[in-house]
Amino acid sequence: MHRIVLSAFLLASLPAFADDAAWPAEARKVAGEVPPKLLATLSAAIEKGGPEGAIAVCRDEAPKLAKAASEQSGWSIRRTSLRPRNPKAVPDAWERAALEDFDRRAAAGESPATLEKAELVTEGGQKVQRYLRALPTQPLCLACHGASANLSPAVTAQLQVLYPADQAVGYRAGDIRGAMTLKRMP
Repeated sequence: MHRIVLSAFLLASLPAFADDAAWPAEARKVAGEVPPKLLATLSAAIEKGGPEGAIAVCRDEAPKLAKAASEQSGWSIRRTSLRPRNPKAVPDAWERAALEDFDRRAAAGESPATLEKAELVTEGGQKVQRYLRALPTQPLCLACHGASANLSPAVTAQLQVLYPADQAVGYRAGDIRGAMTLKRMP
């Protein structure tokens, strides 16, 4: 009798376990869709107005891309960084801990392109699915996020106007620039 009850319980639980196993893959897919769109938008902006012209495009278009992806997917999506340019990109405690772990893992030799974290957490008494995927610095990004000494005077001036408290310089290609962060209630 106990076996029947246990078997019935396990079978009834399978869809929940499947859902728990499926959401990180869904989050991974969604997180992978925004960066290529942003890079294409930035490439076009750089061709048109140089790196200094792309700064405002990144500021204005990246949130629009994230908002569109959020509306389409049902996830709350944004970018975050331990060294943010935009004050809206400051990480919360969960994101900060994951980003610090990403930095340790990258320093130990893991590829930043593979770093991610998926976790079901409780926030304000509610279960929340959290996902973070590292964003390695692309060569295209170095014109605005590279070493300060290598930035053009026009880029430096534009950054001072738009982001007077900017922390997002000094990166090299492949460094973890930040992460895509996704969040939703299951």
